[in-house]
Amino acid sequence: MRLFFWENLRVKGFFMLKGQRKEQLGQLLRQLPLPLLEKPDLQLVDQALTHPSYVFEGRKGGGAHNQRLEFLGDAVVGLVIAQYLYEKYPQKTEGELTKIRAAIVCESSLVQGAKALYLGDYLLLGKGEERMGGAERVSNLADCLEAFVGALYLSLGLEKVGDLILSVLHKQIEDAAQGVLGDFKTELQEYIQKDPQCSLDYKILQEVGPDHAKKFAAAVYLNGRELARGTGKTKKEAEQNAAKQALHKLEVEK
Repeated sequence: MRLFFWENLRVKGFFMLKGQRKEQLGQLLRQLPLPLLEKPDLQLVDQALTHPSYVFEGRKGGGAHNQRLEFLGDAVVGLVIAQYLYEKYPQKTEGELTKIRAAIVCESSLVQGAKALYLGDYLLLGKGEERMGGAERVSNLADCLEAFVGALYLSLGLEKVGDLILSVLHKQIEDAAQGVLGDFKTELQEYIQKDPQCSLDYKILQEVGPDHAKKFAAAVYLNGRELARGTGKTKKEAEQNAAKQALHKLEVEK
């Protein structure tokens, strides 16, 4: 069955990568944060990094885009994170684990993972999508990371791709486990960066309570003007909550 699958791919022209593209993908794989003892299938990696617009414009000669691999990678990321949280935090309830997992596998978190691997630099886009800044588009980057994971899963198996996922999303896992359930700082940055004159700053305003039960208050400033405040058990959580309040305020004003 597996041989038949791959033979079908050959017939459809999936094994026609050019030398320059092979070198680009090789460069991407060499800079991964974990060594891969086996080489992933470059055809699958290329497919993972091919946006539908590239194929629809006929620029790939009938090749496939990354949406099916994205579907697979989404399930793989969810499984790897769920197993890690289940083993790492035996004291947490099902509800707590569900909230933490949701914060880790959300779009903004996946975008940070994609940026850490510079996947946008290797993404094939249609001309229109490219002109519109598709390589930096949040949805494209999140989809791209999931598709990339799907390609590596098919090539290398769950254990190796699981190690990569945990390495790339390490910060997001750590933040979520500490109660920062959502990367609102990144969302706020992306919201205001449409105007190059805008800049954000955060400041811890207050720190109260004993060492085992600290509480922090933070404020976020837009061009020196206070936008919102937030509190939390850690400085990161306070800043995230301030960003969350700022996003709500900007949406209401809009």
